[in-house]
Amino acid sequence: MTYAPTRPDGRIRIGVWLTPQHTSVRELRAAWRAADSLGVDSLWLWDHFFPLTGDPDGSHYEAWTLLAALAADTRAARVGTLVTNYAYRNPDLLADMARTVDHLSDGRLILGMGAGWFERDLKEYGYPVPGGGERVAGLVDAVARIDRRLARLNPGPLGGLPLLIGGDGRRRLLRFAAERATIWNTMAWRFAEGNAVLDQWCAEVGRDPAAIERSAFVTRDQTDDELHRLVAAGARHLIFQVGHPFRLDGVERALRFAREEQAPDPR
Repeated sequence: MTYAPTRPDGRIRIGVWLTPQHTSVRELRAAWRAADSLGVDSLWLWDHFFPLTGDPDGSHYEAWTLLAALAADTRAARVGTLVTNYAYRNPDLLADMARTVDHLSDGRLILGMGAGWFERDLKEYGYPVPGGGERVAGLVDAVARIDRRLARLNPGPLGGLPLLIGGDGRRRLLRFAAERATIWNTMAWRFAEGNAVLDQWCAEVGRDPAAIERSAFVTRDQTDDELHRLVAAGARHLIFQVGHPFRLDGVERALRFAREEQAPDPR
């Protein structure tokens, strides 16, 4: 099965990445409902089993069960994980989970996939800890298996199930993103370099670089000048990481920025 990508239209999109740590499910649900009502383009969760900051044994929740609730609670934003570690779930099962969540969201799911990196998750949950090359090879194999399983599921996904690849490994991961991604994502401070390498790989593999939406995530409120630099470097989907207590004033400012960035030049 192919993912039926939607060609990027050049519009600046704003997303919110809610961190499911040091909080409660009740607070998370209130936060994603509030963000959806603001008109954000996408809502995301991360795929980890323990907090990444603060108390390492603080409260935390699993991504895909939360994602099912997010899909059912919201109405407009695209939803997904930034990003799913392929190693945590059998790829055929993950395909079925993704198809089901896509139906819960009325076709709004983006399938975010990555090679993983957090060793505590792997070790404490009994998974092997692969090397860097092994991780990317495992991701490639997992996406191929997901493809095959999606083609056999009845019913299939409602939406196009666009594939987001997260990461910026220059030799292997970005080549795979050039071959397969509908959306590519990395950290804001690594975006410009990774974006240029992705373009090089697109030329190498014969893919139109305009077919891949470029996204970056930021982990704090950034100035308009910094956002302008990201957009000038090619970012079209800016995803803001928001942790508890889930204040959305920075997101509201980003939405205004996106509207102004795309407003016609009055001259």
